[in-house]
Amino acid sequence: MEQRNQAWLASRLERAAERCNQPRPADNQDAPLWLGIDLGTCDVVSMVVNAAGEPVAVCLDWADVVRDGVVWDFFGAVTIVRRHLDALALQFGFRFDVAATSFPPGTDPRISVNVLEAAGLTVSRVLDEPSAVADMMALDKAAVVDIGGGTTGIAIVQQGDIVRSGDEATGGHHISLTLAGNQRIPLEEAEQMKRERGESIWPAIRPVYEKMADIVEEHIAGEPVNELWLAGGSCMQPGVKPLFQARFPHLEVILPQHAIFMTPLAIAVCGIEPEVRRAG
Repeated sequence: MEQRNQAWLASRLERAAERCNQPRPADNQDAPLWLGIDLGTCDVVSMVVNAAGEPVAVCLDWADVVRDGVVWDFFGAVTIVRRHLDALALQFGFRFDVAATSFPPGTDPRISVNVLEAAGLTVSRVLDEPSAVADMMALDKAAVVDIGGGTTGIAIVQQGDIVRSGDEATGGHHISLTLAGNQRIPLEEAEQMKRERGESIWPAIRPVYEKMADIVEEHIAGEPVNELWLAGGSCMQPGVKPLFQARFPHLEVILPQHAIFMTPLAIAVCGIEPEVRRAG
């Protein structure tokens, strides 16, 4: 499979945003279809893609079922996945029974697998979150930084292979905690403000992103990388890309629009059968 470019990714992320929580799948869906499920700290996303890796259906629920890579509300996580499967069954006229999933680097992959299996699914593939993005894009000499709700995952990629990956417990949840303390508001209100206020809250939350940049700098030190790919919903705050570009001026920093769907897309695409992926 050749290395995919940013235009390939941007069109699919745009499509995912358009399809999110729509009652009907895209009209130009092509069978066969593949399902990927991302159990995040702030949300659970189920995405269906066709053989070209184009999203045809997306279910998203904001949820507090995972914290720092651990499913603390197992029943809640299973309930959401089952609800997504029910919604997809209504859309497509059949029920998915196989799905791919992921996990934060350094945590037990069985945590995610157990949730999917309890929801009645067979897990076709499971890999850590930044590695899924690296695998989807077939990157070379790159670092993938997945800033999730509870953790920041980093993968170092050389010639399409993950040579090292790691995870640190700093993410979107810590941004919300910082914002709640700064504004003296409940955590739930801070979560909502984080999604809506954008530039006005950047001065308060910038130190958390500076800490994330410190983490990334430690992980990529001495590694021959030319690109830094940012993924995850927490990357969508205004100011994130300029901060990382200023910290790493020798690297091309890539932050696609709709980055919240990047990891779910990667999970679904990585679940496509190898022979189909090679053909694509």
